[in-house]
Amino acid sequence: MPFPVAEPQIAEAEQALGRKFPVELRARLLRDNGGEIVAADDDWLIHPVWDPSDRKTMGRTAGHIVRETEVARSWALFPPEGIPLAANGNGDQIILLADGDQVLIWDHDTGECLPVSVDWS
Repeated sequence: MPFPVAEPQIAEAEQALGRKFPVELRARLLRDNGGEIVAADDDWLIHPVWDPSDRKTMGRTAGHIVRETEVARSWALFPPEGIPLAANGNGDQIILLADGDQVLIWDHDTGECLPVSVDWS
């Protein structure tokens, strides 16, 4: 179950990644830091931002967006400027590129990135 997160944790993640998150994603993280969404007829788990406020939230946010980005950028075919926002459990990621606001699905088999509409609410 996702919990809300405070603005400073989101700002810290944005600073570490070198860009702001889309407004809708920021609102979602403030309300529910993580959780599930449906996009492109698939279920996705949102990567949370790191929340060190207590042991429970540290455990629940260990797979945070900054860490997931560091790991994903070492994968073959993953865009070097990609920021993974959510995963479908089969290797694909919903990503944001460091220099744009378009949300994409990255296919782990082909490396192809296709635009996707995401309702973060």
